[in-house]
Amino acid sequence: MKQPKTLDYILLTFLALIWSSAFFNIKIATYSYGPVTIAFGRVLFGAIPVLLLCLYKKIRIEAFSKDWHWFAMIGFINLVAPFFLISYGVKSVQSNLAAILMSTTPLSSTVLGHFFTKNEKFNFIKTFGILIGFSGIIYLFSDNLLINDNNFISALSILLGSTCYVIGGVLTLKISKKKNENVTGSILIWAVIILIPLVIFIEKPWTLNPSLDSTISLIYLGMVSTGLAWLLRFRILKNNGLIFQSQVSYLIPLFGIILGYVFLKEIITPKIIISLTAVLIGLYFVKKGD
Repeated sequence: MKQPKTLDYILLTFLALIWSSAFFNIKIATYSYGPVTIAFGRVLFGAIPVLLLCLYKKIRIEAFSKDWHWFAMIGFINLVAPFFLISYGVKSVQSNLAAILMSTTPLSSTVLGHFFTKNEKFNFIKTFGILIGFSGIIYLFSDNLLINDNNFISALSILLGSTCYVIGGVLTLKISKKKNENVTGSILIWAVIILIPLVIFIEKPWTLNPSLDSTISLIYLGMVSTGLAWLLRFRILKNNGLIFQSQVSYLIPLFGIILGYVFLKEIITPKIIISLTAVLIGLYFVKKGD
């Protein structure tokens, strides 16, 4: 891979900002919409830029090919489930907590990678990083000011959502030889198909009277935090590789805390800072152990 230039670091920072901004926009969207509707809006609006790119590049979408069951399964685990769980959780916890909880994804992927891949086994440095990172999350759950009996399950649902991303990533290895645009377009199509009956029968969003802010946030979540972010991620991966792109993990929780404070006036407790520091140190050692 080429040596990263200034533009590459700018794009990486921009990607981190887009993904970080998802958390406070999810919070705003929950003021008017339920978690199923938010998940549906994200995949529906997120599919638009991806499918337009496939059309422009004449990339064949294989959503209904012989591998349809893989696309459907990954669409559910990698999009439907986490989008629902995170939206459900953010309704009752601060968005900055969600940013920290979601930053455990690389730690979880290291654990699952040890058991489900051949070339990503534990070593001492990785194990140390995992222990440090998850100890920060456990410590975060001791912050009774922010996580209590009323929203404990909500916080756990966000952690479960991050784990769904990891499991979905492992499953994607089954179709890793296909073009990324095709895979992403196909799983988005299946996510929309899965969510249509759920949103119709469970939440009936057409009966709502949503605020303009919530609606703008929902569209933003789909078009920008899902669709555009994926396209930007693909460009960075293609030009600079996975190791460079993975550095976004350090920026997302930092930006998530800052954006939550700026836009929602969310409080930042000492335990948040300590937990964030432990997670970042854990991520550092996990990546150093590769």
